[in-house]
Amino acid sequence: MKIAKLNPSINRIEFIGLAALIMALNALAIDVMLPALPMIGEAMQVEAENHRQFIVTFFLIGFGFSQLFFGPLCDAIGRRATFLIGVTIYIAAAIGGAMTTDLNAMLFMRVIQGLGAGASRVVALSMVRDCFGGRAMAEVMSLIMMVFMIMPVLAPTFGQLIILFGPWQFIYFAMALIAIFAAIWTILRLPETLAPENRRAFRPKIIIEGFAIVFSNRMALSYGLANMVALGALFGFLAPSQQIYGELYGLGPWFPAAFAAIATVMSIASFTNSRMVGRFGMRKLSHSALIGFISLSLLWSILAFLNALPLWAFMAIQAPVMFLFGLMGTNFNSLSMEPLGRVAGTAASVFGFMQTVGGALLGTFIGQAYNGSVLPIALGYVILGSISMCFVLVAEKGKLFKPQFDPIT
Repeated sequence: MKIAKLNPSINRIEFIGLAALIMALNALAIDVMLPALPMIGEAMQVEAENHRQFIVTFFLIGFGFSQLFFGPLCDAIGRRATFLIGVTIYIAAAIGGAMTTDLNAMLFMRVIQGLGAGASRVVALSMVRDCFGGRAMAEVMSLIMMVFMIMPVLAPTFGQLIILFGPWQFIYFAMALIAIFAAIWTILRLPETLAPENRRAFRPKIIIEGFAIVFSNRMALSYGLANMVALGALFGFLAPSQQIYGELYGLGPWFPAAFAAIATVMSIASFTNSRMVGRFGMRKLSHSALIGFISLSLLWSILAFLNALPLWAFMAIQAPVMFLFGLMGTNFNSLSMEPLGRVAGTAASVFGFMQTVGGALLGTFIGQAYNGSVLPIALGYVILGSISMCFVLVAEKGKLFKPQFDPIT
């Protein structure tokens, strides 16, 4: 299959790889930093250990808010130009972050870096929606997520290697170099997927109309909120993950290996989804996964309450929970985008804002409750998973597992 507009030679495999790299820039900015948080905290004299988590949180806040701008811009000037604007900001902020000497300055640069990264998510989702629909969109998105999840597998190890042989500032320079590579690949190879007839003027009235289309679609909005709440659970684990693996379970420099194992499970889930979604549909897979997610999280909470979670048991229950999350997230994204093809950029921005900022705030609340036990994290999964189920029921008018007849195209 050729994805042809500006460059008719790009094929599906390269398109998926480039879209995954574009989307992965935001994951890189989070995951590569995790091993360095203790070193940065010590260098900047951060007294409260939980405050180191703000280096992740402030990036997510900037990342979420900027999508409200980049979405309408993406629908107006196209996908390529929007990404190049965002990645330029990302690169400049990464270099600026390496120059900071106190936490407040670093957090400011993290917000700016997040602002630039917002374009990456909007552009990646919009490109996929431009080129695919229905279950085919879910299949391609699953493959993109599978490649995307390589970043959480490799990034913490990459970050650990950097701080073993150099100062933490080199992590920021590495982020800048990878973003430069993505920009060059985009300039040379990425076709413009937004059809000229689908462009929308970048004017307040048109932007508001686009937002109104998104917020008035019950199914799309409800699935977007369901994904937001589920992501809040993930962020609630992500922020204190170095403390959990590195300190609570004593893995120290082996923390990236444990983190990579969980990320690998999520990547396998994305691949599994790409093979199964054409047969079973997005609803059956995601609804089943959500029920399993809540049930296993409840078991996790009970074991944590009983203090019966040595490392092997924690990993044994965390792995299937993350596998189920991988099935949920990809399909929730596709279900929220499916009805909104004519405003794909705006839709991606609204859902990106909701899911990132809302998820980050929910995750911060959970992460700050970390007290040397994983019980607050596990309870967060149960509570937020249950709220996510409520939004799914609203989307489906109270009936799960509805048959889905969209063709594979």
